Formats: sequence, structure tokens, C-alpha cells
Amino acid sequence: MGFFDRLSQVWKGFLGLWISDLENRNPEAVYEAAIEERIKTHRELKKAVSGIVYLRNKLQAELDTKSAQLVEISAQIPVAIEEGEEEAALVLLEKKNELESSIGSIQIELEKIRVQAEEAKTGLIQFQAGIEKLKREKTEMLAKRANAEARIKINDTLNGLSTAADIKALENVRENIEKMEAEADISSEIQGTSLDAKLAKIKAKTGNAAARAQLEQLKKEMAAKKVAASAVKKTI
Repeated sequence: MGFFDRLSQVWKGFLGLWISDLENRNPEAVYEAAIEERIKTHRELKKAVSGIVYLRNKLQAELDTKSAQLVEISAQIPVAIEEGEEEAALVLLEKKNELESSIGSIQIELEKIRVQAEEAKTGLIQFQAGIEKLKREKTEMLAKRANAEARIKINDTLNGLSTAADIKALENVRENIEKMEAEADISSEIQGTSLDAKLAKIKAKTGNAAARAQLEQLKKEMAAKKVAASAVKKTI
């Protein structure tokens, strides 16, 4: 085997694998191609069957014509004999014999054509039924394929074999939620250490000290009043 022969075989092998992969990935196209090819063949068979039926009908028409002629001539022969027209009777007898021979041949040929026509029609009907069956098979098989793909996907999901896109989406959601929680935590943590918070604490302390000073002043004034009132009572 030469180099180019081996190369050709390798190429055919790769081509076969590619076609097989294409068939597996697009089974609907394979079914459509097969159905279309059978429809095309059905048209060709129909033309062939129509040719046989045409020949049968033609032979039948010829048989009917010759049979009618035979009946007519058969009726003329006795008349010619009675009238003494022997030559005419002989001609009529010759035509009768020819017609009978021709009719016999046509009947034999017609019977053969009839058998062929019936077989061809039966085969055509069966071929059409095969096309309809293939169409139903296409629908059923594609439904089975879709069902199998759905089951495989469900099984993969249940087994934790989700697609990378699903896993990535879940990771993004989890990460965003965790970031939001961290943002909320840091807001709580820095709430007491911010400058505004410190100023608020200082202001609160300052306000408290002023009130306390006022309270002490009021206490002193009230004590002084009591002392003065006591001294007044003693002088009286």
C-alpha cells in the first residue's frame, strides 16, 4: 500500500468520525435527510408504477375494442353465409380468427401487467407507510433524546456536578452577601471612634459639667439662705 493510499484511508477515517459526531450532535438533521431521501425515492417509484398502470389501461382499452369487434364480426358471419356471400364470409372468418388470436395474446399480456401493477401499488403503499413510520420514529426518538438530556442534567445537579457557570454565579452571590455583612460590621465598629462621635461625647460631658456647677451653686445659695434665716430668728 502506497503513501497516498494510507493517507486517503486516514482522511476517510477522520471524515467518518466527523460525520458520526455531526450525526450525534444533530440527530434531527439526520432524520430529516433520511425522510427527504425516501420521499424522493417514493416519487420515482410512483412514476414507475404510473407507467405500469398506464400500460395496463392501454391494453385493457385495446382488449375492449377488439372484443367489441369480435362480437360484431361474429354476428356478421352467419348473415354473409345466409346471403351466399362466401368471399365476404371468408374475410370475416379470417378477421375473426385474427381477433381471437390477438385477444388471447392481449389477455395473457394484460394478466401479467395486472399482477405487476398490483404488486407495484402494494409496494408503493408499503413504502409510503415506511416513510410515515420513520416520521413517527423521528418524533419519538427526538423526544427520548430530550428526555434523556434532561435526566442527565438533573442527575448531574443532584450529584453536585453543576456547571461551572452555576458554581461561579453562586460564588459571586455568596461573596457579595459576605461583603455586605462586613460593611455592616465595620460601620458598627467605627461608629464610636469617629470624630463626630468624639465631639458628641465631649459636648455631652461639657453640658453635664455645666449643669453640675449650677447645681452646686444652687445648693450654696440655699444653704446661705438657711443660715441667714436662722440668724434672724435668734436675734428676735
